[in-house]
Amino acid sequence: MGFDTATPAVSAALHDGTRIVGAALTVDARRQGELRAPMIAKVMADAGVDRTDLTAVAVGVGPGPYTGLRVGLVTAKVFGDVLGIPVHGVCTLDIIAAEAVKAGHDEFLVATDARRKEVYWARYDSNGRRTEGPLVGPAAEIPGARDLPVAGAGGELYPAAFGELLGPAHPDARTLCEIVASGGETIPAEPLYLRRPDAREPGAPKRVTPP
Repeated sequence: MGFDTATPAVSAALHDGTRIVGAALTVDARRQGELRAPMIAKVMADAGVDRTDLTAVAVGVGPGPYTGLRVGLVTAKVFGDVLGIPVHGVCTLDIIAAEAVKAGHDEFLVATDARRKEVYWARYDSNGRRTEGPLVGPAAEIPGARDLPVAGAGGELYPAAFGELLGPAHPDARTLCEIVASGGETIPAEPLYLRRPDAREPGAPKRVTPP
């Protein structure tokens, strides 16, 4: 089972070791927590699979917003702990790159929305290997971006900063599953936070000096 919630897209897919046997994808950033569990349950039900049939979990680890990453990673770790199965992490930008590489460019970028007028981005070679990143910053400040094609929603948001727009805009759990099932590179299922979350715990109250 694979799923990614690091972008506005919530996607889930099931791979039987040979092929994808079920998948779903919805783009709705405000309902990630609400959509994730029913989507996973539906994908398994449609494939006639019970959770005890699962042998591994694959999850996108970002970079992405704090809330979105937490939703996916907590779910993945619960599956792993309860079922006693391995959990494999994959950089979310790498998932997009695995599809974008099919366009056949010598070099390209992947950029997703990081809010605050910034993007999460990484640079890839013709084989889809990451050569730089992941990083976060304004699209206009990415070196050489205007001369390179770009995949991901960041390219759609800031088209003037990049070259040709490639697909896909969002990561697809089908590709995530295929990466892991084929023995592709995985990393620990820990969040790739590139900056502090927008919501922070309040600090200590300020001392008030008597007049």
